[in-house]
Amino acid sequence: MTNDALLVLALLAAAVFAVLYVMARLNVQADAKRQYEAWREAELARIVAEQRGVAKREALADLDLWRGEAAAEIRHDAIERSRTTILGRVTEQLTPWHPAFPYNPKDARFIGSPIDMIVFDGCDDDDVRRIVFLEIKTNSSALSSRQRQIRDAIKAGRVEWQELRIRGLQPHG
Repeated sequence: MTNDALLVLALLAAAVFAVLYVMARLNVQADAKRQYEAWREAELARIVAEQRGVAKREALADLDLWRGEAAAEIRHDAIERSRTTILGRVTEQLTPWHPAFPYNPKDARFIGSPIDMIVFDGCDDDDVRRIVFLEIKTNSSALSSRQRQIRDAIKAGRVEWQELRIRGLQPHG
């Protein structure tokens, strides 16, 4: 081989090695970039999961703190509501003996629900003048929707008398 041929062959080999070197370098850079992106994504996912855990623990701690602070208030509210309900029921039952009660207590019949009592005005004197459906309210309490419906039916005259006779029942003796 001649020197020129050797020179061309050497230049050709150098070009091939240069191309191979550049390709290898590009592959290494692409590989490094892929590895970096994979690490970055994994690290980001780890950080997000860690932050969510921290946020959840903080939220649970805040909830526990709120429960502790609110428990006394909730208990007080429940006791107050219960006290009010019991006081209302006692008041309803004792109202016929209150000085402001406009009817003879012997004429009143407590039924409790859906209205408090029915007054057979004059019944104790054997002279029933009227029948009064009476709902007793304390302070600012309001009628329920069912009580308003009953009131409206009575005011509209949708009240009637019926008799039910059951035959065939004999007392044991």
